[in-house]
Amino acid sequence: MTENKSDSIKKKTMSNLIWRFAERSGAQGVSFIVSIVLARFLAPEAYGTVALVTVFTTILQVFVDSGLGTALIQKKNADDIDFSTVFYFNFTVCVLLYLGMFFLAPYIAQFYRQPELVSLIRVISLTLVISGVKNIQQAFVSRNMLFKRFFYATIGGTIFSAVLGITMAYLGFGAWSLVAQQLSNAAIDTLILWITVKWRPKWVFSLERLKSLFSFGWKLLVSAVLDSVYNNLRQLITGKMYTPANLAFYNKGNQFPHLIVTNINTSIDSVLLPVMSDAQDDKERVKVMTRRAIKTSTYVMAPLMMGLAFVAPVLIELLLTEKWLPCVPFLRIFCITYMFYPIHTANLNAIKAMGRSDLFLKLEIAKKTIGMVLLISTMWFGVMAMAYSLLVSSLFSQIINAWPNRKLLNYGYWEQLKDILPGILLAVLMGGCVNILRFLPLHQITILVLQIILGAIIYISCSAIFKFESFQYLWGIVKLYVSKSKRS
Repeated sequence: MTENKSDSIKKKTMSNLIWRFAERSGAQGVSFIVSIVLARFLAPEAYGTVALVTVFTTILQVFVDSGLGTALIQKKNADDIDFSTVFYFNFTVCVLLYLGMFFLAPYIAQFYRQPELVSLIRVISLTLVISGVKNIQQAFVSRNMLFKRFFYATIGGTIFSAVLGITMAYLGFGAWSLVAQQLSNAAIDTLILWITVKWRPKWVFSLERLKSLFSFGWKLLVSAVLDSVYNNLRQLITGKMYTPANLAFYNKGNQFPHLIVTNINTSIDSVLLPVMSDAQDDKERVKVMTRRAIKTSTYVMAPLMMGLAFVAPVLIELLLTEKWLPCVPFLRIFCITYMFYPIHTANLNAIKAMGRSDLFLKLEIAKKTIGMVLLISTMWFGVMAMAYSLLVSSLFSQIINAWPNRKLLNYGYWEQLKDILPGILLAVLMGGCVNILRFLPLHQITILVLQIILGAIIYISCSAIFKFESFQYLWGIVKLYVSKSKRS
């Protein structure tokens, strides 16, 4: 009986992981193509201008959740009263945040000495109100493991906004095409999710339930605010101390590796939390899931990040033209940083799933203190120096995030590092071999195709020869699904 239940959980987890990965891959794939087209139509300055605006909405987006979405997923017996209460509370917060941005827009524009930002800020901030409608629907989907709904909503919003953004860029709307793309994406995504997910808020509100959820969620809120402000502070400083073009190159360098990380890490993250929360009383099961998440996702992430870092000059010039080549050094720094993200995600999910939001907050304070010291020390020496400080900060963050699980799960940082080291070393070796090909006297497209093929051959063949455990695990899943497909 227990075995059947275990198999059922595994199948449900894998099915939802596939749907989540398909949703992320589809959305990011379309966004990737759109970003290439828009980058050819628009100047780096247009991207920099919109980046200045989205810094503020990104930070405020944290308040939309208030940590209550995660609290709903983590709570064992959350019901309609809990969901409805959080819905009304969140929507009210979103409206207030929008009004704040509306009236602060002239002062933000004055700070950056760009009057044209006023109208851009007031329009793009509408995404906050839209998020207030969507947020609890997302929590409901995650809690009930209905990730297929995300697929339809995200793909629909992405395709609609892609067509609108490209059309406006072609007609010469400049930065407004990027604003329209973001706003329409959020609106259509929310509309489809609202139609496909049957949950609706009831006319109930419980202050007692809100307090109970907030007692867990406020620590996650403060942690998320610290994280969001810190992550966007480099953009704020770059926009103020340097030029919009510098900010555009920094953001574009982040975009490509972030595209890959979002597909893999977000898929695992969103499915892993509800599964871990369900097993929060069984520490051994949580440890097994944490270990599997770190090993498997790093095994997949490492070759993608290293491969991207080494093919970057050819890729950027081919897709975005020479005007975007200054983003290559930033791209390589982000590739190395993101390669270790599974350690962050899996450790933090384990801590949240076991209800230790107090530990979560303490970790954030420690990480951001170190990060701020590094940022303030380097911001006077250029945007590149700030980017390198992010890399150093990420190393400290890995150790800090893993530290509590040394006692909670008996799974510390050094053991985690030993688990992922083979994959990372193989990825670096693969990247070095791939890099040699760019010196061949061939067309750029030919070089890029050869680099991708050679990289895949080296990584997969070496994994099979040396019998990497993660490779065998993934290969087993592939064979299982192929055999099922043949039977059906």
